[in-house]
Amino acid sequence: MAAGLLACAGIAHAQSDAPPLEVYGGSPAIEHIQLSPDGEMLARVRVVDEQREIVINRLADGARLFSSDAGTIKVRDLRWVGNGRILVVTSQTRDVPALAIPRSELFFGQLIDLSTGRITQVFDRTPDVLAVLYGPASVRATTQGEALFVRGVNIRTENIDLHRIDLRTGRGRTVAYMDHTTEDHVLDGDGKVIAISRYDDRTGRWALRLPDGQNYRDAWTVEAPLDSPTLHGQGRSPRTIIVNADRPDLSSAEADYIQTWFEVDIDSGVWTRLPFEHHPDFLIHHPATGLLIGAGRVEVNGVRYEFLDPDASARWQLVERAFAERNPELVSWSDALGRIVVFTETAEAGQFHLVDFARGAADIIADAYPAISPDHVGEVRPVQYLAQDGQRIHGYLTLPPGASDPDSLPLVVLAHGGPAARDVAGFDWWAQAMASRGYAVLQANFRGSTGYGRAFLEAGYGEWGGRMQTDLSDGVRWLAAEGIIDASRVCIVGASYGGYAAMAGLTLDQGVYRCGVSVAGVSDLRRMVNRESRQERHRDSQTVRYWNRSMGAARLNDRALDDRSPAHLAARIDGPLLLIHGRDDTVVPIEQSRIMADALRRAGKPVELIEMAGEDHWLSQSATRRRMLSETMRFLEAHNPAR
Repeated sequence: MAAGLLACAGIAHAQSDAPPLEVYGGSPAIEHIQLSPDGEMLARVRVVDEQREIVINRLADGARLFSSDAGTIKVRDLRWVGNGRILVVTSQTRDVPALAIPRSELFFGQLIDLSTGRITQVFDRTPDVLAVLYGPASVRATTQGEALFVRGVNIRTENIDLHRIDLRTGRGRTVAYMDHTTEDHVLDGDGKVIAISRYDDRTGRWALRLPDGQNYRDAWTVEAPLDSPTLHGQGRSPRTIIVNADRPDLSSAEADYIQTWFEVDIDSGVWTRLPFEHHPDFLIHHPATGLLIGAGRVEVNGVRYEFLDPDASARWQLVERAFAERNPELVSWSDALGRIVVFTETAEAGQFHLVDFARGAADIIADAYPAISPDHVGEVRPVQYLAQDGQRIHGYLTLPPGASDPDSLPLVVLAHGGPAARDVAGFDWWAQAMASRGYAVLQANFRGSTGYGRAFLEAGYGEWGGRMQTDLSDGVRWLAAEGIIDASRVCIVGASYGGYAAMAGLTLDQGVYRCGVSVAGVSDLRRMVNRESRQERHRDSQTVRYWNRSMGAARLNDRALDDRSPAHLAARIDGPLLLIHGRDDTVVPIEQSRIMADALRRAGKPVELIEMAGEDHWLSQSATRRRMLSETMRFLEAHNPAR
């Protein structure tokens, strides 16, 4: 069977001419793709230019069963509700003045009925409840049929209750009462709440509440002003749940991780550490039963999976053998595990494959970037080097296509966001776009990044503008010593925290970069945290505590943050800076870029500010992604030409 899959898992023939920049900058041709529970249909969101289309096809003959133009709307999720309906989750940047809800990214649900073609709004005509999804929706195959559960905000009581949605009308019926302290919940296979978690933001107290007759009891509580536990669905049996928590009293084997995965029996209250060989980054639940069957871990060359369910494990081993050296990723599975959609992006721009175990074959069903052939994908090399203090730093170096023996290349340091995040192997559209124009691109997982254990993450606390920053420039010096890049031709680019790093590279880590590009970056740390405090119910919220710890502030409004804020150091900048920011950004407000631009102008320093109307923090629109990329490349080629 593996040989049969191998025969069908080929990649497209390369084209001769390098694609234009807009090909990289546009949204991928497929944003979401999901198999139906019976494995007979495929739903996807297709993107052509700026237009999105929701399409459902029958796999047997390719017949189009449904299609609907979604225009430029931002589609965030696609979920089957049984074999007859699709839930489409979209978002808009809006405020709700009547509830004092500030400008935020609000999520909405639409149910598509395949038999009638009718589209119904979730929470439509539900008394006193906003037609807004609060948290992710849950789908269950209950004894009464397929069901959709989601929390909604009641404008009269201010509760955020759990509702069961009528699939015909979209109307919600309250099935569990929850207030703003209810952080999460777990449903069993029949849609019954079997666990909830509560968090008091003011005291930092987290509680796991388990069923006790018609009510719930506190089964375990902990003081967690930061890094509070989280619930992650059902365990391996119907009466267990998964909790990710710091329990040194129960497990010391994973002391290098802030939290450990536990399975909790809701009847006995017994906690058991999950038997994975390696600490997982995420869990996998069975598409039909909702029970835990496996997990995944991000490693140097891609995601590695470990399955506890024997059937799932055997099938995934076939997939890995079929796609050897291509690091397949699990996208969607039919309920019987007979068909699976996998994604590959090793030495290619991304392909979706349909694996059919009955036929023993795999077929390419879509390309993420059809206009980018494998010949135009630059090699991505895992790298590691030592920082000034001896800390080992891992990352990735993307080379221009065809540059097998790089020598004295111009370099772009591309810093990731977060900062508690990481860069991974695979096709990165931004890095590949710059590589296609002749630049080497370094993506370093500086200290404070996730995926390298607790000590490495904590080593980044308070190091904004400090060692987190020099970890990047130490990579520049290492590449120069290796002869790979020209140290006199280096610029720094990044978005979100990476945007801060771009500004800090020119103001706090001088003499390394010829220019910088900041997309949606933070320029004034103290002002940013103060804004977060105003957005919360009280000043000392978990969000404020998180940012104070990350940035190294002793308290709210700590003026020590000014010494790490590029906007306060504008006179020190030693290279031209391009600022790009979306006006609808609800994560890092556009004022952060405006403040930096004003400070640089007052200091008589070169700066450009580009504001993108209708764009959010995530560059969700194709048009603005393309503009961001074209402006970035224009700026880089003007101040650090590749040739």
